[in-house]
Amino acid sequence: MKKPKRSSRGNSNKKSSPLANKIVKIFNNDHTLSLTYTAIWRKLGKSKVDKDEAIEATNELWKRGLLNKSERGNRFSINSDKIRSGNRDKRRSGRSTEKIEVEGVVDMTSSGSAFIVSSQLERDAYVPASRLNRAIDGDRVRVSVEMDRKRGKRPEGKVLEILERSQQEFVGIIKLSKRFAFFIADKTSVTFDFFIPLSKTKDAEDGDKVLIRVTDWETDEKSPKAEVIAVLGKPGTNNVEMQSILVDNGFRLTFPKEVQKETEEISQIIPEEEIAKRRDFRQITTFTIDPKDAKDFDDALSLQKLDNGNWEIGVHIADVAHYVKPSSAMDDEAYKRATSVYLVDRVLPMFPEKLSNLVCSLRPHEEKLCFSAVFEMTENAKVVKEWFGRTIIYSDRRFNYSEAQEVIETREGDYAEEMHVLNELAKKLRAERMKAGSINFGSKEVKFILDDEGKPIDVYIKETKDSNLLIEDFMLLANRSVAKFVNTKKYADKNVPFVNRVHATPDEEKLAEFKDFAKAFGYEMEFDSVEEISNSLNKLLNEVQGKPEQHLFETLAVRTMAKAAYSTKNIGHYGLAFKHYTHFTSPIRRYPDVMVHRILAEQLKENPKPKFDIHALEKKCEHTSAMERKAVTAERASTKYKQVEYMSSRIGQVYEGVISGVVKFGFFVEMKENMCEGLVHINTLMDDHYTFEDSKHAIVGYNTGRKYQLGSEVKVVVVKADLASRKIDLEVVSAANVGKIKGFDSMDV
Repeated sequence: MKKPKRSSRGNSNKKSSPLANKIVKIFNNDHTLSLTYTAIWRKLGKSKVDKDEAIEATNELWKRGLLNKSERGNRFSINSDKIRSGNRDKRRSGRSTEKIEVEGVVDMTSSGSAFIVSSQLERDAYVPASRLNRAIDGDRVRVSVEMDRKRGKRPEGKVLEILERSQQEFVGIIKLSKRFAFFIADKTSVTFDFFIPLSKTKDAEDGDKVLIRVTDWETDEKSPKAEVIAVLGKPGTNNVEMQSILVDNGFRLTFPKEVQKETEEISQIIPEEEIAKRRDFRQITTFTIDPKDAKDFDDALSLQKLDNGNWEIGVHIADVAHYVKPSSAMDDEAYKRATSVYLVDRVLPMFPEKLSNLVCSLRPHEEKLCFSAVFEMTENAKVVKEWFGRTIIYSDRRFNYSEAQEVIETREGDYAEEMHVLNELAKKLRAERMKAGSINFGSKEVKFILDDEGKPIDVYIKETKDSNLLIEDFMLLANRSVAKFVNTKKYADKNVPFVNRVHATPDEEKLAEFKDFAKAFGYEMEFDSVEEISNSLNKLLNEVQGKPEQHLFETLAVRTMAKAAYSTKNIGHYGLAFKHYTHFTSPIRRYPDVMVHRILAEQLKENPKPKFDIHALEKKCEHTSAMERKAVTAERASTKYKQVEYMSSRIGQVYEGVISGVVKFGFFVEMKENMCEGLVHINTLMDDHYTFEDSKHAIVGYNTGRKYQLGSEVKVVVVKADLASRKIDLEVVSAANVGKIKGFDSMDV
């Protein structure tokens, strides 16, 4: 019997079913949508439409070329060309559009297109790659935007002018010819080459990885002009790749000469007249708790018992703003960097090391200038009085987290009683925060032990213990208290311009998908109200503790959340359940904290005035938020590089893992022992014909029904670790690949 002939992909002339027409309308209203089968079904109305019918209609549109399917095969987006050609006449008649020009910041996507983030727009404007006009991620641009208010569509635009470049230096490969050289950037968002005169190559050899600086963006030639400022070396070596990661994400490797000059002029001697202006904490027990390898100690805690039986806790923060003046070369450079970057084997500091590791670092047995938040608390951790101001301290002891944890557990050692009191108060603060709806996002962090050459020789999972949480809870207290203090101030009946750390409520669609996924594992969740979301998430995260799916659920829960950011608009912090929140406690490594210190200092004056223009401050919030995201990207890239490097010497070894992601071409497995993640390609599954089932988050065997599903445990063998692509290839342990497994000539599988 002949099989029915399958309709060819791209036949858009076939008449659509009523359900398919509804799906097209959903995508037509917003060309930027990227939806799963479940999300499409939900938008159609779960109670009105059968899910299988929704899947069938979606597949119909994909086969006809009206929808595109993502590379991983789990999301659909509109094929704008097909839709435009099919509806051109309709669009010409009765459409209400207008064009406006706005300024904004480019936020690139992995596909090469971008969104323009602008305070002048209610929704980010979409710009296809062909209309970016050589703009790259982070550039501030002027854009022509077409608004279709009648249809409620996302605005679309074209970059008219680059107003400010986010990056002038790039890392990549140089290619030499007899007459000139050209440069290919590592950064995937840079889709064009750079022209380099042979006199500006710094004797780089063909194929070297180099650092270049752009000398002319506006050249009439096809490519911008550039010069080599450093030859990093041959691709693939540790130092070259770490430097590449930093520059790739827009961070300078060195400080400008004028910054170095200012740094040299900073004195470590504290004048007596400066001490006289400050509240003196030098005689009160004070210590720091930081990671073992830290050098930039920017917070310390003091503790003393008051005559009325209450406790006075001082949260003392390095007074960076005392040494770094606005508009100085050091301040300008710190703003550009916006954050210190912590790679696996190095730190790229926001300030020069003399400032970050010496002058401002709250080192033991040294007098240091601080900006402090001081709290009088009852035994139940209720704050009855608070004070903010500039201080001088003397740290009696530097603890690392392990040392502090030992004191907490044994109640023996230096400052054992003080540590016990602080820990008990922190627990009560934490309990109150959780009761108010704060979400307890547990997380595991990979740490490497490196040899003298930076090569990873061991991996371990960092545990979060009471000593970590103690510091976290007091820093949270200081941050939210400073935010509330400033946000409740008024000047001319208006709020004082301020740098808030904000976190929006979760996306409903992501929450619904997470709920469906949790249900497949037997976990019920309720998301009918904001309060139920946090309670249900906390309940789930508690239930998965110690189970194989723990890390998977923790990771997916974080992905349902919006990204925290800096903003002058205070919408509160959903994840922490705080109405007011900011960053005050790490000015050595975060520029927003420096801004907060300056604003707070002004508000503590006898006749305070808001010195900061809210529009300029919002621009700084946008920039520092963007640089924070770039730092996170760089840190993850360095971790991935070290994981691949670590696994490269373990080819043939077998590991137990959990499936952390499923795509149409295979599934990702995170190994339990070291949290390294690799891909099992579908082509390596030889025992059956496997197909991807998006709705089940699984790859399923046609004959056997064997299922490789998100969250399932699986045993894998490492077959390849490629440092160039930073990818690990795995195979499921089976009789077919026994020869690839170290130490086995044969085995029962």
